[in-house]
Amino acid sequence: MDFFPVFLRLNNRKVLVVGGGDVACRKVDLLLRADADITLISPQLHPYLATLANNNQLTWIEKEYQSSDVEGFHQVWATTDIKSLNHQIFSDAEALGIWTNVVDDPQHCHFITPSMIDRNPIQVAISSGGASPVLVRYIREKLETQLPQNLSLLATYSGEQRQRIKQYFSTVDERRKFWERFFRLPDVENATSTDQLEAAFSAQLTQPEESTIGSLYVIETGADPELLSLKALRLMQQAEHVLYPKGCNDIFVDLCRRDAEREAYLESGVNQQITELLSQNLRVCLLVPKNTVPCDLEKLCVENNSPLIPCLG
Repeated sequence: MDFFPVFLRLNNRKVLVVGGGDVACRKVDLLLRADADITLISPQLHPYLATLANNNQLTWIEKEYQSSDVEGFHQVWATTDIKSLNHQIFSDAEALGIWTNVVDDPQHCHFITPSMIDRNPIQVAISSGGASPVLVRYIREKLETQLPQNLSLLATYSGEQRQRIKQYFSTVDERRKFWERFFRLPDVENATSTDQLEAAFSAQLTQPEESTIGSLYVIETGADPELLSLKALRLMQQAEHVLYPKGCNDIFVDLCRRDAEREAYLESGVNQQITELLSQNLRVCLLVPKNTVPCDLEKLCVENNSPLIPCLG
């Protein structure tokens, strides 16, 4: 991992942008959306940036950059078209421990900006660490077509219900399972208003809870993760515990739910592991290399009164 992914809170943080051209325009736009307190240093200014300065959306200092200019800022952006100047800005800021970005120069960046899909408050960030911007743009375009436009509505509404839901469900696990059911409702997936979400939410609260019986999801894996079925991916995201063959902590494990417990198994002991997990009423995902089922799964599930849901990846 060349860069650690992180989202920064910049509202009212002092940010310095050096340069007043087209590149600065793009970066200033993003910084304004994050409510940063922007100071821009440049002898000349793009007309768009001049308009922002006239509207008091940023502070423009009309001069050439000097090393002392970085003092007092939380973050610095070097956007000039002079490579040596950008490197000087980086060195000056680094000496003071200030995070700095030299645009289009990942080797002189403490952080980089990813390609973003914005469904505020949902944000998706994609980066290649500067290796292939065109590929990143292609991936973003594909994701844009798959992520629903009402994600912002869903996220805002569900965030407002966090305290309300606690009146009905006392544990984190109960609340999580409720939300999993809620977000999969057709009325929710197609909702365009808060009223529609409220109707679905209220109706779902009156529905009987799903059985808490443990479930075993058997996912056969192969050499190509892209061959996994949609059902397999959905179940892998629902599982609370993932069992994978010892020595095979690979891409298929990574595709499972992030907060699920993960545990390696040996063929000789997997029956006992599964039995113990099902007795705790957990949803268990068993990853099995194709054509190498390690135990009599049907018999095991019958003994534990647990459904068996095989999925061929």
